[in-house]
Amino acid sequence: MSSPSRVSEASEADSDRVRSTVAAALHLDAEAVALPGHLARPPAGRRWVSLVVDGGAGIVHASLGTPAENGDVAGYVDLLAVDPSCQGRGWGRELVAAAEEWLRAGGATEVRLAGHPPCYGWPGIDVRYTPALCLAERLGYERYRVAWNMTASLDADLSVGAAIDRLASHGVQVRAAAATDRPAVAALARRHWNANWAWEVEHAAGCHYATRDGEVLGFAAWGARPGWFGPMGTAPAAEGLGIGRVLLRRCFADLRDAGQRTAQIGWAGPLRFYSRAVGARVERVFALYRRRFEGSTDV
Repeated sequence: MSSPSRVSEASEADSDRVRSTVAAALHLDAEAVALPGHLARPPAGRRWVSLVVDGGAGIVHASLGTPAENGDVAGYVDLLAVDPSCQGRGWGRELVAAAEEWLRAGGATEVRLAGHPPCYGWPGIDVRYTPALCLAERLGYERYRVAWNMTASLDADLSVGAAIDRLASHGVQVRAAAATDRPAVAALARRHWNANWAWEVEHAAGCHYATRDGEVLGFAAWGARPGWFGPMGTAPAAEGLGIGRVLLRRCFADLRDAGQRTAQIGWAGPLRFYSRAVGARVERVFALYRRRFEGSTDV
């Protein structure tokens, strides 16, 4: 590709510098240092590239979505970071331009500065990273959606003993999902929600689920995206039993045991459930941007 001469594909030799860059540039995200490695292990078949400048002092990660029914293909800028000591040199623009060129060559009809589930960094651009918002608008991207995360303290009461006893009286059992349990839990996620949630269940650091008479009724997972909670869901036939609250609290207890003081609930909703169940509050807001390539037809 004919990207700016300073931009090249990342190599293993760039890894340490990339991690340092990401940690310094994305200072609002303690888990950001893990994201380059996370994004490099996407679902099978996803096409992606990681591009760097100056040996990793700047990095952009991009990936291609699957074609829509109308033939459109979305390309994603999943990660963009420039070491603070190198900012102001135009590297951010060069990296985005190189990512756009790679995406267009791969068939993308538009580029999104937004999360590419199920393997993503953020839903969009955290509005607290003002320079990133300014760059998006300067490059002609339009904001098309807003998403948010909720935050909950892990110092709260996460006990579930009485609730588990009550569920047991209804024949419902709750347990941590071992590796051999994940396929059945993922099948529930795929059947009632989508394949993205199924992938996250299979790759989550921790997962709890509920069953009755051998049937999986609900699940909650954490760590599919480093440091965050989600996804979770309860089958329609089991709603109203209180399964979700129990599974949520068990996952939060895991996160606390892992050393976290707070939990991030990614792409949070419904707000009322999380607010009542664990006192979560909306704290992080993300702007999602997109820009169609010239010559692509708007639909």
